[in-house]
Amino acid sequence: MQHAASVRQVRIRSYPRDVQTAARVFNPQYRERLFALINDAPFVRHMGMRITDLAAGRAAVEMTAAEFRLQPYGIVHGGNIATLIDTATFWACFLSINGDEDGLTSVDLKVNYLAPARVEALRCNGTLIKAGKTIFYAEAEVLTVDDRLIAHGTCTLMRLPGLGVKLGIPIWAE
Repeated sequence: MQHAASVRQVRIRSYPRDVQTAARVFNPQYRERLFALINDAPFVRHMGMRITDLAAGRAAVEMTAAEFRLQPYGIVHGGNIATLIDTATFWACFLSINGDEDGLTSVDLKVNYLAPARVEALRCNGTLIKAGKTIFYAEAEVLTVDDRLIAHGTCTLMRLPGLGVKLGIPIWAE
């Protein structure tokens, strides 16, 4: 009996629909300072994560391989995977706020665990689906370094007026 090769379909999104944000150029100085702020944050360091990409409507976050992530059956505990999805969806929405005066917080997180992960590095790609005035919606996939799909998740986020990162330099290049 022949087995058909498993082919993973890739959905191509045209997000963000906010053409103004998509057309702007991300200020390299702001990006550098923001990445340093994110990657040096105590929780991010504790979790062994780092942001590796950020653009209008998308973000990528990586997590190092470590034995402490394993639950008793020898696979990565789901909380690590949920944290990756929460983080990548947050940053995928971030530039759609169009300023750093306001922040975001997750109000709902849905995770579908699709395959076990062992002691291996993981990466998570987040994509903005909808940016509203108050509510944002995004999705993310968690993958191994060899592109094995581990989980898919969605996150609803809410704008927090006045609670932004306020780095003091423009987000967008002139």
